[in-house]
Amino acid sequence: MSEPVPARCLQILSNARSDGFIELSLGEVDVPAPGENEVTIRVEAAPINPSDLGLLVGPADVSGAVARGTSDRPVVEIPIDERVQRALAARLDEALPVGNEGAGVVVAAGSGEAAQALLGKVVGFIGGASYSQYRTVPVAMTLAMDEGTTPREAAACFVNPLTALGMVETMKREGHTALVHTAAASNLGQMLQKICLADGIALVNIVRRPEQAELLRGIGAKYVIDSSADDFRERLTDALEETGATIAFDATGGGRLGGQILGCMEAALNRSGGAYSRYGSDTHKQLYIYGRLDTSPTQFGADFGFAWGVGGWLLTPFLQKLGSDAGALYLRVAKEIRTTFASHYTAEVSLAEALDVETLQAYQRKATGQKYLIEPQRG
Repeated sequence: MSEPVPARCLQILSNARSDGFIELSLGEVDVPAPGENEVTIRVEAAPINPSDLGLLVGPADVSGAVARGTSDRPVVEIPIDERVQRALAARLDEALPVGNEGAGVVVAAGSGEAAQALLGKVVGFIGGASYSQYRTVPVAMTLAMDEGTTPREAAACFVNPLTALGMVETMKREGHTALVHTAAASNLGQMLQKICLADGIALVNIVRRPEQAELLRGIGAKYVIDSSADDFRERLTDALEETGATIAFDATGGGRLGGQILGCMEAALNRSGGAYSRYGSDTHKQLYIYGRLDTSPTQFGADFGFAWGVGGWLLTPFLQKLGSDAGALYLRVAKEIRTTFASHYTAEVSLAEALDVETLQAYQRKATGQKYLIEPQRG
């Protein structure tokens, strides 16, 4: 049975104001009744992913954030300079809801058979505005969980799990046999390592600190390279030669790391010998940038020949290309949400607590292993 659903609920909003501030607030918004093929979810948990921060605070410097409002209805103002303001021109003076994904219990459903089948069930969902107490979404944007799965366990069932599976699927479809991943000790990186272990795929993990390397080795990783080590490039080339990895997914985006990976791929290929060519190896090397943890310019050298490609990789366009084939990925996520795709959180916060300035500054650092979960029903 459906349960009473309020006409309005609280939701985190981000407004890039034309007077030079990003304003974060806890607003009251309507809860629309579900249409025929829609459901209304009482949102219990929603993760803060790096991709969410792009809308929440954009490129603004949160060190200058100032708290306004009250403890239960906080308002945060973050100053932005003119260059940033120009980049945000398309969204100026519009309060936008935040949060890519979440999970909760379906408390109301439309008349459609698929919607009615979800009533009372725990589901994950995607489609935005997840930092909200209630969310009405199409059935197609939900993922029903197995009996006994909690909203906390299901909260991050879309972005990280499907990105990790998408990377492996991309590798296979483009004819590669092993892959490289940066920022590899993250929740996403750990999921990718578990997938590769289960599926017998060689994965070269690049981390930034020794303790991150130990974390990955603790879950069975064989190839873990610390980019802060003096012999980083030599060890990376060794791992690439052994695995034959010729495709990489880079979460850092800026700096020299992507170019270094391509250079080491070329060096590994050249170790196998073959006729000399001033154009380098004829084996294609592919780098996909899917994140921007480093916002500095991306830098490339000239040491990887001419058989290479660099591009952006985003989950939603990839799933659209898969079409109906994506169904198998969804089923695997639901089945393994407590194992392969389990997420770990540093802290759980309410909607209001997520707008505490010190908390905001902590999760904006996007530190590996520091993941926050919003619980919209708290408080």
